[in-house]
Amino acid sequence: MNKRYLAALDQGTTSSRAVIFTTEGQLIASAAFEFKQHYPQPGWVEHDPADILSTQIEALRAAVRQSGIDPNEIAAIGITNQRETTLVWDRHTGQPAHNAIVWQCRRTAPMVEEIEKAGHAALIQEKTGLKPDAYFSATKLRWILEEHGLFAKAEAGDLCFGTVDTWLCWHIVSGHPHVTDATNASRTLLYNIRTQDWDDELLSLFRIPRAMLPRVIDSAQYIGVLNEDILGAPIPVTAIAGDQHAALFGQACFEKGMVKNTYGTGCFMLMNIGDQFQLSQNGLITTTAWRLNGKPTYALEGSVFIGGAAIQWLRDEMQLVQKAAETEPISRELDGNSGVYMVPAFTGLGAPYWNMYARGIVVGLTRGTGRKHLIRAALESVAYQSGDLLKAMASDYGATPKALRVDGGASANRFLMQFQADIMGITVQRPAVLETTALGAALLAGLGVGIFNSLEETASGWHVEDEFRPEMPPEAAARLLKGWKRAIRAAQAWSEEED
Repeated sequence: MNKRYLAALDQGTTSSRAVIFTTEGQLIASAAFEFKQHYPQPGWVEHDPADILSTQIEALRAAVRQSGIDPNEIAAIGITNQRETTLVWDRHTGQPAHNAIVWQCRRTAPMVEEIEKAGHAALIQEKTGLKPDAYFSATKLRWILEEHGLFAKAEAGDLCFGTVDTWLCWHIVSGHPHVTDATNASRTLLYNIRTQDWDDELLSLFRIPRAMLPRVIDSAQYIGVLNEDILGAPIPVTAIAGDQHAALFGQACFEKGMVKNTYGTGCFMLMNIGDQFQLSQNGLITTTAWRLNGKPTYALEGSVFIGGAAIQWLRDEMQLVQKAAETEPISRELDGNSGVYMVPAFTGLGAPYWNMYARGIVVGLTRGTGRKHLIRAALESVAYQSGDLLKAMASDYGATPKALRVDGGASANRFLMQFQADIMGITVQRPAVLETTALGAALLAGLGVGIFNSLEETASGWHVEDEFRPEMPPEAAARLLKGWKRAIRAAQAWSEEED
């Protein structure tokens, strides 16, 4: 049978999705299922591992049904996933030891403080490219082991640790492979991205037994076949990549200096910096963009923890809009922001500030401030935060990119994209296929199964659908950015203890 299709499993923070593409990159069908978020305490975020698994399987089945294709026509499946989210399960039964601790969770911030006070931050950054932060996996994993007294069991090899990709592979691929790829491994604080291996010094620092760690593989590599009870066909699973790495790949950012920004729950900006490791001097992190044939490509990355989630907050908690799409026409009704800024630091500030304790604020309120100003301030905050990342990235790289490639749900908002171009002073490019995270996973799977023989072949289907060029006078953009910097300082000051 002709293998004309590629499938991507896109396991995200709030939903599990599956997308079917042709081998030329055309989207054929997609399906998604949301699952419950658990907040046991303020600042804590968890997922039920069974929900992650069941919704992902149902999404794949639904996407295949919607496409109308025979599962045997699918050449390969790629997996992309929310990163840093940490799971531990019994190697013999597959049962989780605890709920998945989500990347957004801040419960281990005190543990990170101890590590920094002990003077380990420079060592960690030198080996991993990351900064010590509760965002990453190592402290979440240690918390689970400590909370449940599992160190001895982990040492004995009876427990598996993994990020979401590892959890999915173990459960849906025949033979229970315990694997992760280099992109996900590089998000744990345990993986040396210079040597491309788990690091014994870091494992000792975080008290993590090596026996529970997955085998690290390339981002495009044969893993095994899908369990036949899922689709009735033994489809090869041949790719894994963290969601932001998959999006960078799906945006065809294969040359040094190319940048993409994904507007999802958070915003994640990555710049391809080639095959030479480089530490950021401007508050960014260095990560493995992807690894092919054993050779890593590196990227600078900046993370905005609250991007589209700020719009969800307007909708769900504040009930200022009924649908996220309403924010665009409402924002256009105003001539400007009237000095109102929102800093949505609901879970702290990411790059380039890295303040775990900053909290959200709204400043510049007057008697005339209304609903529309708050809505516009929330939208603008996404662009300001992303602008901070690009400025830091350009400084590290030594040149400002010519364009920013964008994707993710909020990239459909034309007001936001135009404001982003204005604030950054560069062209923003939105591709025809916005499902670039899933597309990247599918294209990597195509590489892994031999459909493509080069990066150039995978890029053949990428093209721009919309471009947003700067229209705002530079001096006006500078005034707005000055106000944003004041708002950021206020958010950080609020987190400081009083004397």
